[in-house]
Amino acid sequence: MRKILVRVCVALYLTTATLPALEAVGTIQNLDVDRGVLQITANGGEHSVRIAPDVRVLGEDGKPLAGGLKAAELKAGAPVTVTIDRGADGPVLQSMQLGAHRGAGAPAGDAGKQATGFKPLTEMGAADRYQGEDGGLYGGGRNDPPPAHQAAAQQQTARIQPLDADGHPAADGKIGLVSISMSNATMEFSRFKQLADQDSRKSPQVAIVDCAQGGQAMAEWVDSQAPAWTQTDRRLQQAGVGTAQVQVIWVKLANKLPSGDLPEHGRKLQRDTLAVLHNARARFPNLRIAYLGSRIYGGYAASHLNPEPYAYEGAFAVRWLIQDQIRGTSELAFDGAKAPAPLLLWGPYFWADGTTPRAADGLVWARSDLGPDGTHPSASGREKVAQMLLKFFAEDPLACSWFARRQP
Repeated sequence: MRKILVRVCVALYLTTATLPALEAVGTIQNLDVDRGVLQITANGGEHSVRIAPDVRVLGEDGKPLAGGLKAAELKAGAPVTVTIDRGADGPVLQSMQLGAHRGAGAPAGDAGKQATGFKPLTEMGAADRYQGEDGGLYGGGRNDPPPAHQAAAQQQTARIQPLDADGHPAADGKIGLVSISMSNATMEFSRFKQLADQDSRKSPQVAIVDCAQGGQAMAEWVDSQAPAWTQTDRRLQQAGVGTAQVQVIWVKLANKLPSGDLPEHGRKLQRDTLAVLHNARARFPNLRIAYLGSRIYGGYAASHLNPEPYAYEGAFAVRWLIQDQIRGTSELAFDGAKAPAPLLLWGPYFWADGTTPRAADGLVWARSDLGPDGTHPSASGREKVAQMLLKFFAEDPLACSWFARRQP
């Protein structure tokens, strides 16, 4: 049994549960491979860090390292770049790469790409192709649902109304709007909640609850008994919102440390999200609509957590789910008390190609819109997403019918 100690300056991170994943450069000293635990010294203190079962161990070239954690190269004194995430029971090592790589733990700067050359999905037409996929949020160059799905969405939306804690219509009831996703989403949705709760357009009966959580990407929500769902129940209880009152969810799709091409990582993301939607429908019996979204620009990412092209390609997993439902896939049936899923629609589409203005609205993602890791949004990035969410729920013809304050 070898023991490896990685020196990283993460003491503050290790004691703060709300921070997103952290990447840092360290030096190997000792590792307990058999127990799956790292002892990490940081700022003169020692901390215990669990190793994720699916930890990625990479060589200098970024490719999987032969031998994994038992590789001969992982010897005392070797520099490594580690990604540490906050799990339900404390910090977890998600990846380790040989070498000290640019950007790890660095402050915001000009690192990364200001553009990738990809077209936003909303700007791709029916004849455009990206790895065999055409354009439009709904496919075929369309950014609006096809007529039959639009009609179904109108029917489901019409059923959204204030409910009491038991799920019965009540004039003084609530319409629960809940977020489900990872650290980026909670950073963005929590700001949206602040803005929306102060906005005169929002109905006072709409109860917004941020249930997105740091370190809890789609894969962490697959198990219906996972800690993410336990925390969701806790947050709803604290907000005074019953599970029977939750009628709309916003789900931002992403997985940590994706790998492979679009069919590989995209289909995994699709499968994981399908399970999340099933769990949500079972937990929230009056759930009507799930608004889905994908990530913001990831070209500045300084880690493997979710860089380009994965941030861009996540949108195709959203579209595949919606298209499967439009085709009538039984796993995504939405009508009836025993339906396994809510009706799926796109929420706001956040991706733009870095500093290249998006044609429809001029949206750009400058380096200053991302935090030190280039993956999570800075204050300005959070504000951009929050404002887009508020505009969507307040002005979208379907969403505003339940979100907006009723006029006397």
